[in-house]
Amino acid sequence: MRDCLEFYIDGAWVKPAPGSRLLDVINPATEQVSGQVALGIADDAVRAIEAAARAFAPWAATPLAERLDILARVTAGYERRIDEIAQAISLEMGAPLERFAKPAQARAGLGHFKTALALAKTYAFERRQGTTLVVKEPVGVASLITPWNWPLNQIACKVAPALAAGCAMVLKPSEFAPYSARILAEIIHEAGVPAGVFNMVFGDGAEIGPVLSSHPLVDMVSLTGSNLAGSSVMREGAATIKKVSLELGGKSANIICDSADFPKAMGHAVKAMMGNTGQSCNAPSRLFVPAHRLEEAEALAAELCAQIKVGDPLDPETVMGPIANARQFDKVRRMIRTGIEEGARLVCGGPERPDGLEAGYFVRPTVFSRVNDRMTIMREEIFGPVLSMRGYADLDDAVNGANDCVYGLSGYVTAGDLDEARAVARRLRTGMVHLNGALSHPGGPFGGIRQSGVGREWGEAGFEEFLESKTLFGSEPKE
Repeated sequence: MRDCLEFYIDGAWVKPAPGSRLLDVINPATEQVSGQVALGIADDAVRAIEAAARAFAPWAATPLAERLDILARVTAGYERRIDEIAQAISLEMGAPLERFAKPAQARAGLGHFKTALALAKTYAFERRQGTTLVVKEPVGVASLITPWNWPLNQIACKVAPALAAGCAMVLKPSEFAPYSARILAEIIHEAGVPAGVFNMVFGDGAEIGPVLSSHPLVDMVSLTGSNLAGSSVMREGAATIKKVSLELGGKSANIICDSADFPKAMGHAVKAMMGNTGQSCNAPSRLFVPAHRLEEAEALAAELCAQIKVGDPLDPETVMGPIANARQFDKVRRMIRTGIEEGARLVCGGPERPDGLEAGYFVRPTVFSRVNDRMTIMREEIFGPVLSMRGYADLDDAVNGANDCVYGLSGYVTAGDLDEARAVARRLRTGMVHLNGALSHPGGPFGGIRQSGVGREWGEAGFEEFLESKTLFGSEPKE
């Protein structure tokens, strides 16, 4: 059993305020209780915010070299405990330990710490423009609210640049994935981050999220989560005109051009969709293939899904683990039934558990075909291993279908040559596009447009979210 019954506030582990309650943490592979987490109340959030506000000025004034020495110690501590972090992630949200939790989930978080450290060493915090000097300064106290699907990845891509920039912060990780966050807080404490610079409170977003978003001592809110949560953050922060960074939902389109190596492109389409059990905001959940190859695509998709081993996350042969929690498990199965009811062709999968798995939040890798752009499964984010596919008459039809969406997070294009892939990618209304199977890179801006969010994470763009510009006119002598 693992328990997360204390919060990290002002450099110490403290008990929650009276009135907090406990939540069982469920192992999604077994549906058994693996531990408990304390859910804080408004008083806990306020205590953490006030600690961050006291710590901000001295931390911001700390020489960059000293801040980076501390960040380097955090990074080294993370690397030393990466096996433990991977095990925690696998336990709390079901990612296969050897094939995903360690090589993808845990290492993604480490990559963000390394990226922030390298970037801050060379970043131009002061820039001269004639007689004007532009100075980049930390934004202040930041509330960081993170989800359960990529727990350490999403925490690290906020905490690392915030520390490097000189911000103080309050982290509210998902109460469904508290174990890995607890380990990171221990690493930060052991690295000697000054008291109050980093604070962590567990809690129900509906209860303490409004406090973290509205408190007058908070200067910025960075949230990764649902569109409903993003709307709430914008409303709560509006009264005090807070800086807001939101990474929200997605319904990303994947266009396979007729010139592509079709079997290879289909292999990537299925693998990219089913990875992390489909629980990625940038998952390519809408697949567009040439209409005359639709039957071929269906056969390939069924064959590829049949090769995906679903099961125990601790089995080194497991490729796909369970859905992370009961609420999402019910939603994914409901959406699969909706696809069937609306007349889409079920190529493989379905709402039933895979054979031999009577317990756990397991679902079958599911592919629908012959969908149209008005169907629910083509318009709403499912957040599970469900791929919706349709044929297109020409590339104009494919691009128009891809852009017919309220989201705009990511996109995917595969073509026979890079020029064609690039040309199609430029027509997509989305914040990111993967060309010919390219993976995400921690140095590139991550984020979307429209209802997929505001602002960017990762790399220099994510670092600058935690900075403000101060302009000093006449600061420099005339040349």
